[in-house]
Amino acid sequence: MATEYLRDGVFLIAWFGLMTCVWFGWAQEAPPKGAARWLGVGSGLGIVAALAGGLLLWRVWATPSALEGQYPVFGLLVLAEVAVAAIACLVLWRRGRKRWFSLAVGLVVAVHFVPLGILLDDAGLIVLGLVQTVLVIVAARVAHNKHRAPSFTIGVAMGVTLLMAVMVAGVRWVPEALSA
Repeated sequence: MATEYLRDGVFLIAWFGLMTCVWFGWAQEAPPKGAARWLGVGSGLGIVAALAGGLLLWRVWATPSALEGQYPVFGLLVLAEVAVAAIACLVLWRRGRKRWFSLAVGLVVAVHFVPLGILLDDAGLIVLGLVQTVLVIVAARVAHNKHRAPSFTIGVAMGVTLLMAVMVAGVRWVPEALSA
């Protein structure tokens, strides 16, 4: 989002679009009445962003990336993220608390944006990670207090923030990608 690299900015549009769809999809596990339609709209917008971002990414793939020379560190960061989320879900499953998987995954995803933002020199990712961390915690409390499925409240929080990040990245990077 705040990166100076065209390829990385366009990649965020594609990847965050896909993840928007994933989080709104997870929110559809047990939504309150009337929410499914809006979650479907959010998922659809995510798919459109993922496809458009993917096509633009194909167009600008030859441009530089902040990851050049950093791929091993990036790979370790992603591996650590997946491992921590898997271990957290395993612990929750063994304790009979599967309904809180979205909390574990949401926190891991949100927190991982901070070191990723540092690695990519992208302050926007750091801000996104901090905002998402707070929102995931708030969404978990709302789910508990309102007797809602955590996957709904957390999925909405993650989906909305990722969709907003897609819009910010789109405004910044689509014109440049189209003129490249």
